[in-house]
Formats: sequence, structure tokens, C-alpha cells
Amino acid sequence: EYHVEADGERSPFRAYLDIGLARATTGANIFGVLKGAVDGGLDIPHKCKRFPGYNAEEKSYDADAHRARIFGSHVSSWMDELEEKDQALYQRQFSAYVAAGITSEDIEGMYERVHAAIRANPQRTTVAKEGKPNSFNQKKLNLKQRKECVATKKAVMTNRLMASM
Repeated sequence: EYHVEADGERSPFRAYLDIGLARATTGANIFGVLKGAVDGGLDIPHKCKRFPGYNAEEKSYDADAHRARIFGSHVSSWMDELEEKDQALYQRQFSAYVAAGITSEDIEGMYERVHAAIRANPQRTTVAKEGKPNSFNQKKLNLKQRKECVATKKAVMTNRLMASM
């Protein structure tokens, strides 16, 4: 288990996890977020019962199993299994990894490099997207613009009808 303790005069920031309507099942993503927040230094009261690696029958927590899950060993084993059984599905499922030259043996190292990069610079960086941003709400047209649009559509339809005759 991991406990955050006061370091000197300042105590760690205490927060409470509210999962809302998310299902509290063992191994759910929300508990991965909890583990990351606690490892990052937040003081969040919790028990290890919902973390991957907890055995309810033995009432014990296996931190190594949880670590393996964090570093993607389940993804690595899934990649190996798919590569042996169905090559087409493997190519479709892991096409980005294949294009980047990442094999199942490279997964853990990739996660370690990502975690190291986050620790080195935890500031979120935004990547400028190319092209026009998606806009789902069209700009409202005034009456004159709507009438012009209708007149344009009528003219196009009239021209099509005349051309077909």
C-alpha cells in the first residue's frame, strides 16, 4: 500500500474521489486514475480492494500484478496471442504500433519512457491541429441570408430541370 505522509511543515493536498455514476468494479479505469493521483502525491483515502491484483478470496493485494497492468503486460500478451492466432486481426488492431515499429517486447519500455517524460515535464502541452476545427453548430442566418440561400437553391434546381428537358 502507498500512504502519503506530511513532509515537514506542509501536508499533502487531501482530495476525495467521487466516481459519480461510474461502476465500482475491480480493475475499472477510475481506480487506475485513483492510483495515479495517489502515486502523484495527493492524499486520497482509499483501500486497495478495487485495484487490479487484489484477490478477494485471500484478501491480499499483489502490487506486482498491478504494476504489470500499469506497464501494459496485458496488452503485450494480447499482441502475442493475436499475432499467433489471427495475423489480419493483429494488423488491424495494432496497426499504429506496427507502423511505429513497436513489438510486444517494447510495450513496457514504451510506458516507462512515457512515465519518465511526464515526470520530467508534467505540464500539459497542446498540439496545434491542422485544418479547420470541427464546428457542429452552424452560424445562425438572418432573414435576408435565408432568402438568398433559398433563391440560390431554386435557381440550381431550375437549371437542372431545364438541362434535363
